[in-house]
Amino acid sequence: MASLSTSDATELFRTPPDRYLDVGAGEVAHRVVGTGPDVLFVHGWPVSGATFRKLLPHLADHVTCHLIDLVGAGSSRFRADTPLSIDGHVDAVRRVVDLLGLDRVAAVGHDSGGMIARHALAGDDRLSAMGLIDTEQPQGLSWRFRMFLAGRHAPGFGAVLGRLAGSPRLRRNGFVFGDAFEDRSLLDGEFDEFFLRPLAQDRDRRDAAMKILRSFDTRYVHELGDLHRGIDVPVQLVWGEHDKFFPLARARGMVGTFADARLAVVTGAGLFAHEERPAEVADALLQVLLPSS
Repeated sequence: MASLSTSDATELFRTPPDRYLDVGAGEVAHRVVGTGPDVLFVHGWPVSGATFRKLLPHLADHVTCHLIDLVGAGSSRFRADTPLSIDGHVDAVRRVVDLLGLDRVAAVGHDSGGMIARHALAGDDRLSAMGLIDTEQPQGLSWRFRMFLAGRHAPGFGAVLGRLAGSPRLRRNGFVFGDAFEDRSLLDGEFDEFFLRPLAQDRDRRDAAMKILRSFDTRYVHELGDLHRGIDVPVQLVWGEHDKFFPLARARGMVGTFADARLAVVTGAGLFAHEERPAEVADALLQVLLPSS
């Protein structure tokens, strides 16, 4: 039996973080749980470190999990005039590793967090392994992802997104958040509490999320191929079978762009495979997160 229960793991994100890390532009929230080799978890947009809560009971007995909320998300600290961007997140991840004094660390990233982790740590001598869950692919952006990005610069887009996020019926639409899950009922409950409700009700959090979204540039994706050639540690790709944003077929083609990579396909899951099938995702990640015997 796991020493960390599912409810205890969730409760970690309802209480203040262990510490705040000053990354220059705002403060990253940091929580740590578990024992064993150090693993840094990097979340994507528009979520926070709480997105990994369901993985923790399956990992905490094996590895030390460092959960962060990047500036603008979750429990992080920032002001209305704090500069927020993808570049800032990349710099923040590097700074977090420095501030934590980690001489050897694996990284797990989901969605844009996987892209950010690669930009931050590719070629870093401290990196021991990498787990990438449903994330950007060097082949480019899918039509579904491009469609989602299309309206981000339109006036009022953030307010509209907030209203959609706050409606249990409308957010299940495939062109809002519905396509992120195979089981759309998972958009309610904890996912709503941690991620959708803040978008709907907290203007500061919503504005921060929009700053990050508007800073996204296709160059971050186009540069991934070169970054992959600089990653010589074991890489585990974990993909939801029905991910509509980052297609599984492209994930299969992505394996060969790394020196040492493998792919685990999670059946009955979409973009948030780790929220839908956490035990399967954790089992796959441990293949590279634990040192070889």
